[in-house]
Amino acid sequence: MGKINKELQVAALENGTVIDHIPSDKLFTVVSLLGLENMESNITIGFNLTSKILKKKGIIKIADKFFDDEEINRIAVVAPHVKLNIIRDYEVVEKKYVQLSDDLKGIIKCANPKCITNNEPMPTLFHVIDKETCVIRCHYCEKEQNREEIVIL
Repeated sequence: MGKINKELQVAALENGTVIDHIPSDKLFTVVSLLGLENMESNITIGFNLTSKILKKKGIIKIADKFFDDEEINRIAVVAPHVKLNIIRDYEVVEKKYVQLSDDLKGIIKCANPKCITNNEPMPTLFHVIDKETCVIRCHYCEKEQNREEIVIL
């Protein structure tokens, strides 16, 4: 019986974080939200990879970087079903799923042109009203937005 050799689509990681199940159309938004373009670590980005769940997905592997929950939960705004694998010595030691936090500060633009955050140099602040459907409300003007209306700063 012959042995079937299957090749990984993306190289294995010794230590670090793998961000998996990113919708392909949101991959580069996730890169930006996490500030990966400014990191010194070795980063591998896979785009339009085959996925049973999403058909096409993105994946990001970051060597020697472990995110705290606040950093990683920022991406739940655009990619709510992302899975994180924490890797140590080539083994998955922990799996995490992103979730929206109760408040989102400085990452979303308010849709109200009269909102103070669009007219003064200050960070935006949104309260999450519904985590399942991603409905948010501006702290300052109380304008509500849903995931489809959100513009990332």
